Amino acid sequence: MKRKLAIVLASGGIDSCATIAYALQDYRVALLHVNYGQRTEKRELKAFNAIADFYGIKDRLVVDLIHLRLIGGSSLTDKVIPIPEEDTYKPSTYVPFRNANLLACAVSWAEVIGAEKIFYGAITQDAPGYPDCRKEFVRAFNDLIKVGTQKGNIEIIAPFIDWKKSDVIKKAVELGAPIHLTWSCYKNEDIACGKCPSCKRRLDAFREAGIEDPIPYECAK
Repeated sequence: MKRKLAIVLASGGIDSCATIAYALQDYRVALLHVNYGQRTEKRELKAFNAIADFYGIKDRLVVDLIHLRLIGGSSLTDKVIPIPEEDTYKPSTYVPFRNANLLACAVSWAEVIGAEKIFYGAITQDAPGYPDCRKEFVRAFNDLIKVGTQKGNIEIIAPFIDWKKSDVIKKAVELGAPIHLTWSCYKNEDIACGKCPSCKRRLDAFREAGIEDPIPYECAK
């Protein structure tokens, strides 16, 4: 029997790469990538396409949400705001309501192509600074879908929301996900800086998982 179709939000990072591998266990997958004026937009798009090519996934949609850059308020989209080297409770790297914008695009596409599941790689571990990575957010968005779509049968799934990032990496390796193709750095598009919060979270998670991070960094790992 033909597998049902699911959409996966794919940034090109570790979490979304693992999510693609996870969803492919049970579904045919279409991939959605969003450019929103982030500093590493070109590099993330390259990672997205490389991962999609690895899996031979042809159903891809790349959306430009330039309004997130125009709205600003984040060091990811406004180069006047410096990228910090430490995580804080209210990080400057938070893009206001970003995941809601991304998921809204996914829901619209799902209605058109008949996908009933939308996967994204949110992790509650990131939630203190990123409220759109919480279970409460996913629950509320699913309630919105029920009343805001024609059939109300689309569901957002965040399979790793209760996991530690190190466990997501272990799962990615177990599933044979191409983690060597991923990109996480907030600052650079050539060699990862190793100093921004995203690089540090990634490196810490790889160390905790006991796995060597396959990408190069400017500073020692």
